[in-house]
Amino acid sequence: MLREAVYHVAHGSYAYPVAEDTLRVTLRAAKGDLQRVSVLFQDRYGGSEPFVTNLEIAAEDEMFTYYQADLQLATKRFGYVFLLDDGKDQVFYTEKGFFADVPPNTQFHYPYIALKDLWEPPKWAQGAVVYQIFPERFANGDPANDPPNVEPWDALPQVDSQKGGDLQGVIDRFEHLVELGVDVIYLTPIFQAPSNHKYDTVDYYTIDPHFGDEETVRRMIELAHEHDIKVVFDAVFNHAGFGFFAFQDVLEHGEESEYAHWFNIDSFPVQTDPPNYETFANQIATMPKLMTHENDVKEYFLEVGRYWVQEFGIDGWRLDVANEIDHHFWREFRQAVKAENPEALIVGELWHEASEWVRGDQFDSVMNYSLQYACLEFFAKATIRARTFANRLAKVQMNHTHAVNLSMFNLLDSHDTERFLTSCGGSLQKLALAAAFQLTYEGAPMIYYGDEVGMEGLTDPDCRRGMIWDPEEQNLELLAWYKQLISLRKEHEVLRFGRCRTVWADSATNIYGFVRFDESEQILVLINNQAKEESIDLKEIVWPIAVPKQVQDLVTKEKFALGEVSLAAYGVRILT
Repeated sequence: MLREAVYHVAHGSYAYPVAEDTLRVTLRAAKGDLQRVSVLFQDRYGGSEPFVTNLEIAAEDEMFTYYQADLQLATKRFGYVFLLDDGKDQVFYTEKGFFADVPPNTQFHYPYIALKDLWEPPKWAQGAVVYQIFPERFANGDPANDPPNVEPWDALPQVDSQKGGDLQGVIDRFEHLVELGVDVIYLTPIFQAPSNHKYDTVDYYTIDPHFGDEETVRRMIELAHEHDIKVVFDAVFNHAGFGFFAFQDVLEHGEESEYAHWFNIDSFPVQTDPPNYETFANQIATMPKLMTHENDVKEYFLEVGRYWVQEFGIDGWRLDVANEIDHHFWREFRQAVKAENPEALIVGELWHEASEWVRGDQFDSVMNYSLQYACLEFFAKATIRARTFANRLAKVQMNHTHAVNLSMFNLLDSHDTERFLTSCGGSLQKLALAAAFQLTYEGAPMIYYGDEVGMEGLTDPDCRRGMIWDPEEQNLELLAWYKQLISLRKEHEVLRFGRCRTVWADSATNIYGFVRFDESEQILVLINNQAKEESIDLKEIVWPIAVPKQVQDLVTKEKFALGEVSLAAYGVRILT
């Protein structure tokens, strides 16, 4: 038994409540090392014989197997130890180590399921279909507010170019969003700023006049809410724009400015070329970094967070460069926003492992770039195969609670990346297959505007082209595929809220399969990521619940007895 690979802690994603009396525990061990894992649990104060339950395999990566079980006690107080069996030896694993018998005071303890700890992201966000809009490039609904020298809508964009997209354009094209079936609109920043992307914010309380005004925003939000669609705003508190009032005051008054401590300035007078102050990324002079640990800076931006929720009824925030701001700020930001609306969603932009931010005290969710990287390499670039893809997904899955996994913004691309279709070399088959995965896998699938009609583009600025609205230029077959997948997601609640388990990962054939399941339904998704037809024997699938006698393909409506089922080249089966 490889004892050094065994791991459990009684907190985080390894021990968390899923009901008022139920604790979900996870144990990690070396892959394939153990034949059985059991857990003995009782009230942590004793008084009864321990209950015993077996753990099931929840996930596997290239190094570890992750075992999981739900423990239920009416008292909500848990003391427990694991019994590990590798076929040769049995040993107890406790908080104090490994033992042949369990000594006193060595149990793992989850002291009590307090109601405040029974936390999950807003239910409306779990499994929701998110649509990201880059307002300057979505639609031009009011040419009267266009900035000077707008370029043609279909011209390839330049870094600083403007096309005239605005919020009236979102309103005018809202039927497209309704017909597509989205649940959430996520808008990149719409506050006053000189750029097309608006991450160089000048005024956090003013809508950029080239996008509209407060009345336009209210109409857009009201329209969305009429269709039961949530609206999430984007903001960056890591840095401000060059024209931000506090930075302008520092430029004018130097070290005498009352706002000098809002920024990290090396020396005075302030210089901008090159900047002698801390900025976003590498010396981007137009984006001075904010010192959010200073109380007055913190209070200013906490009020910004409250204001748009309270006064305009937005449903949440997506927070740019979130990992470069201190955790203390985000804890207070969460309290401020949730005080205005407990159901407001808070999403952080993180491009790496993010479990530290999604424990219930900071963010509800993050941009799931870990999954995006895996999809890019598996579907688009074909640099990894099915088993490695499954390994990548397992790492993400086991780092978070189930409810957090359901709320992760699962993207294929964004305004910061190359378009996924371009990454696929223009292969619509590969994009359609990736979309099938994205819209059936656990999480909140995020569609970057235009992906659904076949838009292409290299990385920024090319990925920010004007939305294609001419039906003759749209890929209507791809659009119909997106609509069908989203419709299936709405018809089958298990695709939105169900648990997820990998059941097939064959690198030889490059077929990947997973099951979404709950108490009433299980749906098997099989993905054939190769250029030739393949078959798979459904009798070899380990179903999480009961083994079905018959399955139906939700796409083709075909019915199959358990046995051989074919998968077309770059094809998918969605079987219930």
